[in-house]
Amino acid sequence: MFRALLLTKPDDGPVSHQLTELDDGDLPEGDVVVDVGFSTVNYKDGLAVTNSSPVVRTYPMVPGIDLAGRVTHSAHEGVSAGDRVVLNGWGIGETHWGGYAGRARVRGEWLVPLPAGLSERQAMAIGTAGYTAMLSVLALEDHGVTPQSGAVVVTGAAGGVGSVAVAVLGRLGYEVVASSRRMATEGEYLRSLGAAQVVDAAELSEPGRPLGKVRWAGGVDAVGSHTLVNVVAATRPYGCVAACGLAQGPDLPGTVLPFVLRGVTLAGIESVNMARERRLEAWDRLARDLDLDLLESMTSEVDLAEVPDVAVRILDGAVRGRVVVAVGG
Repeated sequence: MFRALLLTKPDDGPVSHQLTELDDGDLPEGDVVVDVGFSTVNYKDGLAVTNSSPVVRTYPMVPGIDLAGRVTHSAHEGVSAGDRVVLNGWGIGETHWGGYAGRARVRGEWLVPLPAGLSERQAMAIGTAGYTAMLSVLALEDHGVTPQSGAVVVTGAAGGVGSVAVAVLGRLGYEVVASSRRMATEGEYLRSLGAAQVVDAAELSEPGRPLGKVRWAGGVDAVGSHTLVNVVAATRPYGCVAACGLAQGPDLPGTVLPFVLRGVTLAGIESVNMARERRLEAWDRLARDLDLDLLESMTSEVDLAEVPDVAVRILDGAVRGRVVVAVGG
């Protein structure tokens, strides 16, 4: 038997969650069984657990879009019992049972070997949020945005994606402008991660000019809507903005002017179904380019039973950095 957070939805009733015990016979199909040590709480997990958005497609469901643990059984070539692995995306916690359970049965091709030097807990301190941040940094590099190009802006900087993005970009030598609506309370925290400047998110969150004064060479945006439009409008010619979130909204109320007059690239970041080669690259870079002491400083830990409360707080923008969920044991 193992603990699990289970979401259920009767045909004529609302979604509910309960901490329960399951056994191997309850697990969905898959060719690899993993004893889950840790998971994490991302913005999407908050949406799923609170049923604030139709993230979960089938019930009952064990949510949790991330997991890290040790393989106990494998019928998949290339994955062996005893391997330490991490899993992000591929529909777990949405269409396939996810990380908020002490054991998971999944498809072997979804798994990535845990990089040397990273523990299961550290991998989940990174989680999908940090992995997405790294994919965003790679996109900037792919489009020629280097530390010598000029400043880069990170929006939603005190959140999970933003915190890791600030830490990685700062360590790589970029001049990071961190934007946060919690500037008064989080300014010192963001500077400790590597931000050179902290600005109030209000500067970017309202409707702005189609084309603004150049302020940065690129950016990582986890907010969307007017914020993303204003970030793009202030990006230098041939710069790049990586769009990876929609905390403010999914709309894009802007114009094509930054694209046709300045040649700005808007790079969409999709992490759920990312090719294995890119996943391996991202995790290798995270193990190399993320200061693990800074990672620990932005991380808190909760028990599986506390996840529903954290889910509410993360949607309210009240969670700083990353939250690790202790699942095993």
